[in-house]
Amino acid sequence: MVDIVESKFVTSAPNIKQAPLSEEQNEVVFMARSNVGKSSLLNALSDHKGLAKVSATPGKTRLINYFDITMMDRESGEKLYAKFVDLPGFGYAKVAKSIKSDWEKNLTDYIAGREQIKLFIHLIDCRHPHLEIDTSVNEFLEQNLKENQVILQIFTKIDKLNQKEQNALRREFPNALSVSSAKKRGITKVNQVIYDILKEEENYAS
Repeated sequence: MVDIVESKFVTSAPNIKQAPLSEEQNEVVFMARSNVGKSSLLNALSDHKGLAKVSATPGKTRLINYFDITMMDRESGEKLYAKFVDLPGFGYAKVAKSIKSDWEKNLTDYIAGREQIKLFIHLIDCRHPHLEIDTSVNEFLEQNLKENQVILQIFTKIDKLNQKEQNALRREFPNALSVSSAKKRGITKVNQVIYDILKEEENYAS
């Protein structure tokens, strides 16, 4: 089993030019529509309630937030160091007309140009799996994905669906994961998958 044994806030940056310097490709980027539960998931993964601030006003935060993370495989005792990157929520309010106007240019530049990113985690509300904005974001990621990068879809708030609905979602998206931060469901699995991907394992979708 893999746990996050240490987590701390590092800094905030408005764009890629002010992102922390690093030579390692160990960044895990969390991205989601506003109000999907991104901060709650970050807090649940790290077992640190105050790590990421849960905003009362969705879409308010416009900075890229960085966290130093230490993961440990409990069986081997091996530790792995990573950076979790919390991107501002997208698709909130009425200013959205396309992926580029919806998501500020500095974020699209960051996604396309930040060499340190290993894993993009795209969070989607399980109750709304087919929204146009999420489809656009996924297409943008796939178009800009480098050969050594990975995209992982995670459906949040899975406790809001009944078992039949959950099964249907899994059939439609067999490579995605599902979580409930409130019920602590799927959290251990997500940490394991992140660990495996960072270790260049290929069993993340199994």
